[in-house]
This record gives sequence, structure tokens and C-alpha cells, in this order.
Amino acid sequence: PLHRELYALNPTTFFLPTFLKAISDNTEQSFRSIISEPSPGIFVFPMLQPDFCELLLSEIENFEKWVAEAKFRIMRPNRMNRYGAVLDDFGLEPMLDRLMDDFVRPLSRVFFPEVGGSSLDSHHGFVVEYGEDKDLDLGFHVDDSEVTLNVCLGKEFSGGELFFRGSRCERHVNTGTHSEEVFDYSHVPGRAVLHRGRHRHGARATTSGHRINLLMWCRSSVFREMKLYQKDFSDWCGECNRMKKERQRSTCAATRLVSLYLI
Repeated sequence: PLHRELYALNPTTFFLPTFLKAISDNTEQSFRSIISEPSPGIFVFPMLQPDFCELLLSEIENFEKWVAEAKFRIMRPNRMNRYGAVLDDFGLEPMLDRLMDDFVRPLSRVFFPEVGGSSLDSHHGFVVEYGEDKDLDLGFHVDDSEVTLNVCLGKEFSGGELFFRGSRCERHVNTGTHSEEVFDYSHVPGRAVLHRGRHRHGARATTSGHRINLLMWCRSSVFREMKLYQKDFSDWCGECNRMKKERQRSTCAATRLVSLYLI
């Protein structure tokens, strides 16, 4: 390791004071004092210290240099990203465990209780890289997570906006998008975006420079087990909610017709 201080999470050097105070107070009011919700289910907040971002970028570059010199083949973050690295591969799993347990799960407990936000118990942590000689963009998809944390680490870049198009369950992942579900998000180094893994999204092309993001796919084994037995609508799926409301309207209309007939 180049920076051993990264491998044990030190809150005061990792996080901004405003974020630490909100987590320490541990109330929905304290969270909302630093968090904006520019579109339903998408939460944005300043999170990481600039110095921490620089250290992590330096550690990633050092790891990639070592991999290249040793001619190792490493596992890439997922099937869609050809560049980046899984952070567990170079010893950061304990730090990420604490990041999820002490800092992501308190937020998810408040904002995503319907998808197991209070019972997150595993994660897949990685960095992705975009730029002229890296991945340029990322296609429309959903994540293999209940809750996703996405934080821009830097560097200087243009483009690369995330585009969100509404949450969907497995049955409705390819359905259309409604106007109120359309939202584009521009990355800022140190700023985090937190959303459901099933919130459909993609990344536009990074048109210049080099962008690196830290991501955590946070998962709940309890929620995944419960989901196996779910028969009714998912209350967090935009299409399920639309169908549920349509069914309720049809039922009400039918009830009114029967009432008129009986009169």
C-alpha cells in the first residue's frame, strides 16, 4: 500500500464535518439538513474531504501501476465497465464494511426502508474510470444492489452526467419512462448520490478529461429472501404503482356503475 491510512476508516479525515454531524445526530431531520432530493428517490449530498479523494486516487494509480508491471489480470468492476478495479482486491474491504455499516446504512434506513435499507449486510465496492483512453459512457441499466452509493473522486472532466429514468422491479425494467421520472445529474468531486439499485440509469459520455468514481452496491440478504415470496405490487416500482392506481380507479368506477344500476 502507498497510503496505509486509507485502510482503516478515520471519519474526520475521510468525511466533511457537515456530513459527520448529520450522521452523528442520526435523525431524518439532520440528514435532510445536508441532503437534497432533486428527483424522487435520488439523494445528493457533500460527503468526502478533498484530501481523502486525492489519497484514494493516488492509491488506485499505484495499484494499477503495480498490476501493469507485474502483468497481472484483475477482475473488472462489472460486465459493463472495462476500466476500474474492485477495491476489495487491494485490501480495502474492512474500510468499506465500516463505510456501509456506519455511514450508508443509517441513511438507507430512513430513505429506503422498503428495499431493505435497514438490513444492508454486504457490498460490492469498486472504482470506475472514464475518459478518452478509458470507458467513455455507460449504457442504460439497473444495479445488482438494493442501495447504490456513487461518489465522484475527480479529476478534471467535462460531461459524464448520470441520467435517471425511474425505479422498476424485475417485471417492468424495460417499460417506458414517464416525464416525472426524467432526471440528469452532474458529478462534482466529493459529492455523493444515493439511490435504489433498481433505479434505472446510465452515464453520458465523458467528453474531455478523466473521471473516476467510487461506487458501493449495498445489498440486503433479508430483503432478497423476502422478495422471493412477494406476490403483490412493489410499492417502490413506478410501473407497479401506476398499475395499482389504475386498478383502484377501475374498481371504483365499477363500484359506481353497480350502485347506479341498483338505484
